[in-house]
Amino acid sequence: MASTIQALPKEVVYLITAGEVIDSLASVVRELVENSLDAGATRIIVSLWPQQWRIRVADNGCGMNLDDLQQAATTHSTSKIRSSADLWKINSLGFRGEALHSLTNLADLEILSRPGGGQLGWRVLYGYGGKVLEVEVTAIAPGTVVTVSNLFGNCSSRRQGLPPIAQQMKAVQATIHQIALCHPRVTWQICQNDRQWFTISPAATTGQIIAQILPQVRQGDLQEVKLEVPNPVNSENRIQNSGLITPNSSLPTPHSPLPTPHSAIHLVVGLPDRCHRHRPDWVRVAINGRMVKSAELEQTILSAFHKTLPRDRYPICFLHLAISPDRINWNRNPAKTEIYLNEITYWQEQITQGINQALCISSANLKETVHTTRVSKLLKAAEAKGGYNFNPKKSNESDSTHHSLKAVAQVSNTYIVAEHPGGMWLVEQHIAHERVLYEQLCDNWQLISVEPPIILYQLSPAQVSQLQRIGLDIEPFGEQLWAVRNLPAMLQQREDCAEAILELSLGGDLQTAQVAVACRSAIRNGTPMNLQEMQTLLDNWQRTRNPRTCPHGRPIYLSLEESALARFFRRNWVIGKSHGI
Repeated sequence: MASTIQALPKEVVYLITAGEVIDSLASVVRELVENSLDAGATRIIVSLWPQQWRIRVADNGCGMNLDDLQQAATTHSTSKIRSSADLWKINSLGFRGEALHSLTNLADLEILSRPGGGQLGWRVLYGYGGKVLEVEVTAIAPGTVVTVSNLFGNCSSRRQGLPPIAQQMKAVQATIHQIALCHPRVTWQICQNDRQWFTISPAATTGQIIAQILPQVRQGDLQEVKLEVPNPVNSENRIQNSGLITPNSSLPTPHSPLPTPHSAIHLVVGLPDRCHRHRPDWVRVAINGRMVKSAELEQTILSAFHKTLPRDRYPICFLHLAISPDRINWNRNPAKTEIYLNEITYWQEQITQGINQALCISSANLKETVHTTRVSKLLKAAEAKGGYNFNPKKSNESDSTHHSLKAVAQVSNTYIVAEHPGGMWLVEQHIAHERVLYEQLCDNWQLISVEPPIILYQLSPAQVSQLQRIGLDIEPFGEQLWAVRNLPAMLQQREDCAEAILELSLGGDLQTAQVAVACRSAIRNGTPMNLQEMQTLLDNWQRTRNPRTCPHGRPIYLSLEESALARFFRRNWVIGKSHGI
């Protein structure tokens, strides 16, 4: 087999943002695992002996021949790029050829490898600077085993400056979790001190990986959306000769076929009525197989979930973009974790649309399960089962073929009992109506004049400023008196307009004001409704962008599957046996 690892030309090295990539146990694991994935590995075993500063990564990838092994640890040697033009079509994870060479300067490095079609395996021991010290034939299955020993042994100050071992191992675990999310079809086995630490089984979807990493999150708490989107118009002239990968595919070689004129957006969204977090630690972004930091995209995700979660709670959302490599500059950060993405506004718009699609209730995207945690307390029959057959209204459909949710009753003048082919729902009328009104206000914040004006008494300067901030026309009307000459249209017919405006004066931005108006205007619990009124509310609610929760983050509906009810009432009986025959 001809050698494929070569030293980069100097002009290419100068274009690469240089930097020390080996700064912890986690960084060693990341670099070695990325090499395994680039080699096409589907099974990776990571073994750590942290007190001995030793790490071993074994894979079943394509392996290396002897010529490659002897070249692998020399400075800026790589098989993944050849020229400066390749920097704009990066499809691999590790492309700088810097990690193995850095390891030889900081630790003892040994590599065993055997190519897939090779008859012999080889063991190579490297010295300082990547110099080959020992070469021998060894018995090994196809693949590669890299062992790093005595890390930072020649630089004790580096060891002393690192966090405690327990904290470093936590970072190792987080690193593997992040990589596993980007490559769900890989089997992971992680050992610590010769004992199994944790495993991650291969999965067909990224959501199944998240459920392994976060045991408190069930598969039914997540919604996955995969969208094919056209590339930005002004990128067409740069898409030539670049490769495109998809989130769940194996990484291609650097010499990939020409891409399609489309990119892919893969979203795994935690449904806001099912799961959320105290911190924004599970707002994750990956691009072309690598987890990255992107403040703009992370903020886009948070904004898309605004007014769907309780106060001070954050969503679970994993975003994976598969886009043309020439749209990305990987060289803005030495660790390749922060990138510059061209046409950022375009991608923000597409991501927002994708999240909205994931949060809607439709037959296309809803693989519903019973609300297991809450229902189990009410009914010992809650299990994850199949999907509801919703038929949300499309632009070319008439109202007669709208949703199959059918209002059948009202409980305590508070809950609407809705029937559908797969079971039944309980919908709380006030917060369902609040969601409808809030989105109407967001789409059309209309202020209308009122005559005579509404007179308020003893407003503070801050209250006056707040009302002016949200667009109300307010002016002095005498000593300690203020006249409000317009108000939100939704409040016009209410008798408590003055109280509503006082509430709006107490602070918050425009969206907070819209939530307050929607809450005050929504039908109250305890209000009787006839079947037509209930049906109209159900239809309007299902058309909203975020029908799962109210603007305060409370869940709007409770689902009960027909199959769960059947199990509870033990309807799987056989004629005769139920009578003791």
